[in-house]
Amino acid sequence: MTSKNQPGPSPTPAEIVREYGPFDGANSIAGVTHDGQRVWAATGNRLIAFDPASGETTRTLDRACDAGTAFDGTYLYQIAEERIDKIDPATGEVLATIPAPGHGFDSGLTWAEGSLWVGQYRDRKIHQVDPATGAVIRSISSDRFVTGVTWVEGELWHATWEGDESELRRINPHSGAVLERLALPAGVNVSGLESDGADLFYAGGGGSGKVRAVRRPKN
Repeated sequence: MTSKNQPGPSPTPAEIVREYGPFDGANSIAGVTHDGQRVWAATGNRLIAFDPASGETTRTLDRACDAGTAFDGTYLYQIAEERIDKIDPATGEVLATIPAPGHGFDSGLTWAEGSLWVGQYRDRKIHQVDPATGAVIRSISSDRFVTGVTWVEGELWHATWEGDESELRRINPHSGAVLERLALPAGVNVSGLESDGADLFYAGGGGSGKVRAVRRPKN
């Protein structure tokens, strides 16, 4: 199934509640995820985990990580060029690898309901992917570049970044219709997105090297 987004409602200002970083040795942030306790950030050649309460780095894994990151409750998943690696967060070992649907043009990544959800930046799509094989189950189209994707409480959100403008958008997971838009301040860009499962999103800040906590609206 392929669906097409519509512009949807007017955006409301996003509430940034905290900034983390830049981190030592990391010039940019690609993917982000949350493992229930820590935030993980992909920095190109290292995955960094930090405590969101203190901001202190607690783990680093030397792994290629140039785009989205996800966590399934046990394992990390990381886009690295044309593949998605399944990683043991305790050891950093790559346990399995599947092809990325965008063949190197993938962006965001999240886990929900037994599937990986992969953002395609310039193709403006989100794919539901079988985590065992990499097969695309279905696709949702957007009218904006997709830079991050996350699920929370049955809601599908994705990040956009075009020019100097970024938004977080809640969309209908079946039709792709835009339901809600949060506008980041001018010059604040979003390169990855993950929910903490409650009140916050964690948004990668691209070349700023920062991760920002953004308040999730309650409807």
